[in-house]
Amino acid sequence: MNGRNGTRNGTRNGTQTSAGDLLELVRSGRAVTRGALQQATGLSRATVGQRLDRLFRAGWLREGAGGPVGSPLGGRPSITLEFDAEHAVVLAADLDTRHARTALLTLTGEILAESGGTLVVEEGPEPVLGELGGRLAELLRKAGRLPEEVCGIGLAVPGPVESGTGRVVEPPMMPGWDGYDIRGRLARSFADHTGSTAPVPVLVDNDANLMAYGEQRAGHPGCAAFVLVKVSTGIGAGVVVDGALFRGIDGGAGDIGHIRVPQGAKALCRCGSYGCLAAVASGGAVARRLAEAGVPAASGSDVRELLAAGHPEAAALAREAGRSVGEVLATVVTLLNPGVLMVAGDLAGIPFLTGVRELLYQRALPRSTAHLEVLTSRLGDRAALVGAGALVVEHLYAPERAEERLRALGV
Repeated sequence: MNGRNGTRNGTRNGTQTSAGDLLELVRSGRAVTRGALQQATGLSRATVGQRLDRLFRAGWLREGAGGPVGSPLGGRPSITLEFDAEHAVVLAADLDTRHARTALLTLTGEILAESGGTLVVEEGPEPVLGELGGRLAELLRKAGRLPEEVCGIGLAVPGPVESGTGRVVEPPMMPGWDGYDIRGRLARSFADHTGSTAPVPVLVDNDANLMAYGEQRAGHPGCAAFVLVKVSTGIGAGVVVDGALFRGIDGGAGDIGHIRVPQGAKALCRCGSYGCLAAVASGGAVARRLAEAGVPAASGSDVRELLAAGHPEAAALAREAGRSVGEVLATVVTLLNPGVLMVAGDLAGIPFLTGVRELLYQRALPRSTAHLEVLTSRLGDRAALVGAGALVVEHLYAPERAEERLRALGV
């Protein structure tokens, strides 16, 4: 048996090691020379050479710039191999309740161009996705890139998503979107605006999930259990375990905004129930309380501006909301024992974070928080965009999918 994947005579989990498997080994840095690939897979030198040739012809691999390195099999130094991140680009979009951001990214997650503007999700999927496809096409044009260079589109939405279909499931903040074919509509809209005849794959996931994925990969790649809580119009959490998103069986994991809390017994939530955490501690809930007190605020983004300006009543209510969220997070932390708990969204700031810490450390067992970092977002408004781009890349270049794409390219 050879290598970390448990291979024997070129097999992986009972199947023949493919060109896609070799690509995965190179991309992960586990094997970056021909000799190392032989050692990791048990394949012969000739077979490794044949499969690498497919990857070179597809433009996915190139020889590294670092020069020859010693071979694990002895003999002459070997040329290093690396993933060619310049052969394609990714488009990403983060759709919020009243705003949308778009970005063009490299395959390694660097943002090349971005834009943002008002887009109201309650207007429904048909017009919203039609407009979003146009914005993506315009961003691509302004960046001087061609539609053929786009390998995929990633989209973050403010609702639970069934990952297998890309459809949202009973989303409280997205009326009219339940079960809608988001992937198909966005792909058609993008094609209509670019004139492209080749279909572009579209992946859709919950915004908190993709924020967590982007933040974990960018700033905490070694964290085996990572939790991000987004507190904006609503409240949701994204969980990354061993580098992969944890979604539950149908995309419902992390929907902590609809956990019932005693202090919200009389508060009506957008989901139609009373007592949800989001009804008392979200950006929307804080905005309503401020409005009732005579402070102009209609949304979480308004609260964000008030907090940035140091408004005392907004800060007090944000801290109170943080305490409510911290009470729920004590259970989350006890269950998952994460290394990082990150707070993001409109309320992410010192008052809210202070409230979270007060209740979290009071209610959770010391064992659960002994090695826990509680901090705010590093990527800010870009987190979901980076996560959406990474989701596309990891999907398209995963071993099985890579093999399908190579065959489709005739390589």
